[in-house]
Amino acid sequence: MPKSSAQKLAYQKAYNARPENVNKREKNNAARQAALKSGAAKKGDKSNVDHIRMLDQGGTNAKSNLRVVAESTNKGWRKNHPGVYGK
Repeated sequence: MPKSSAQKLAYQKAYNARPENVNKREKNNAARQAALKSGAAKKGDKSNVDHIRMLDQGGTNAKSNLRVVAESTNKGWRKNHPGVYGK
């Protein structure tokens, strides 16, 4: 597997440090912690906490907007919904 170039790593570091991405990551982490605390998810269970209405589209971390789904379900939906991000 090829390694990432220094230029790409620098770009990723800057991208992840943007305030909007930091805020989104904080919300995702808080949602995961809430699911762990409530017992809906367990550490190492290969599940993701899914926002029913995406954070990018005005979703929140309200309990009614969260669900625990398999990792493949949460990360594989993009191939069936190419228009969400304009691709």
